[in-house]
Amino acid sequence: MRNFCRLQRNTFPKILLNDLTVFRQHIIQHQYNISMTNYNLSHLDELESESIFVMREVAAQFERPALLFSGGKDSIVMTYLARKAFWPAKIPFPLLHVDTGHNFQETIDYRDELVKELGVKLIVGSVQESIDTGRVVEEKGYSASRNLLQTVTLLDTIEKYKFDAAMGGGRRDEEKARAKERFFSHRDEFGQWDPKNQRPELWNIFNGRKHIGEHFRIFPISNWTEMDVWQYIYKENIPLPSIYFTHEREAFLRDGVWLANAPFMKLKPNEKLEKKIVRCRTIGDISCTGLNLSTANSLEEIISEIAATRVTERGSRSDDLRSEAAMEDRKKEGYF
Repeated sequence: MRNFCRLQRNTFPKILLNDLTVFRQHIIQHQYNISMTNYNLSHLDELESESIFVMREVAAQFERPALLFSGGKDSIVMTYLARKAFWPAKIPFPLLHVDTGHNFQETIDYRDELVKELGVKLIVGSVQESIDTGRVVEEKGYSASRNLLQTVTLLDTIEKYKFDAAMGGGRRDEEKARAKERFFSHRDEFGQWDPKNQRPELWNIFNGRKHIGEHFRIFPISNWTEMDVWQYIYKENIPLPSIYFTHEREAFLRDGVWLANAPFMKLKPNEKLEKKIVRCRTIGDISCTGLNLSTANSLEEIISEIAATRVTERGSRSDDLRSEAAMEDRKKEGYF
């Protein structure tokens, strides 16, 4: 009897231990089969997660942030990312649109519909108001544009509403000056950018400390490419202004770029209006936004078109062609 009890004491724990070990291995294997094989982040999921993290950092570190909204695809994606980042609450900062007065009407209509749908506050800075008050002088001549004038209007609006952070949809692949930007891009009290005096960003640690009067420009989608943006729009089924898709429009050719006709656009004697099947690849002021000859009428066709093109996204933006360092010069003065 004593030997039987000793046997039971020695054997039972081993049997129980073996059963628990087998059970634990079975559970781990089961978890790996279900979770690890299906839980794979695509590159779009990783980019989305990074951008949402940056936006939440902005909400945590700054008191009065704003999201710069132009009605273009990048700012639209930014807005939808912000909605995801703070869902189910509303977006906790306003949209800030600098209206040149020379925008495509389709983007203005889209902006108003989106603001109404999301229930977010919209703040509009008017370039026309800056002209009327003498803050800026409108350019004259055939190549006149209000694109550069946006800088003063933007800085005035930031100062008026005391914004300490302005999030923009700039991406490093767009232009060489934007490739120098950090996620948190410091601006001095005059709104100016010094590319040689920016904070290091190691291991996604962002430093938003600033002095009174200074602010930051934040670029949550810095690491995205144009193709990433379009694939994300396709994945999330995000609606866009109609001018991103093929349509017929009156246009004229200038310096190898098709420009849209508008009442304020002055044609040179050798230029003539033609009806063309076009779409916009990137959207800005009408006076500097080139049109692409294209029949792409769906997101799939646009993605295929971009994959095959060898022209950069901003290759048709006349404001970038004014000089080799046009974008960097504007950014140093306070441009987007």
